[in-house]
Amino acid sequence: MLTDVFIIASGTSRRHVITLAEETELTLKEHDRRPLGREGIDVGTWVLLDYGDVVVHLFDEDTRAYYDLERLWADAPRLAFEPAV
Repeated sequence: MLTDVFIIASGTSRRHVITLAEETELTLKEHDRRPLGREGIDVGTWVLLDYGDVVVHLFDEDTRAYYDLERLWADAPRLAFEPAV
């Protein structure tokens, strides 16, 4: 199976990254979506939630800068995101 969308986001601390991951899982569970894979939740510097067609990467700021996934996927089309008010 190929992934259709990567979501890359940052938290301001390890606790924030873990909370973002937990809230992502809770919200998607309400829509009967559960991750096929889940990594890094115990550490909180980089959490990966794999939903098959969507993969969520959540980083603390230093880890995101170090791995620079945006550079690796520079040729991929970008989707605009407008946060909810």
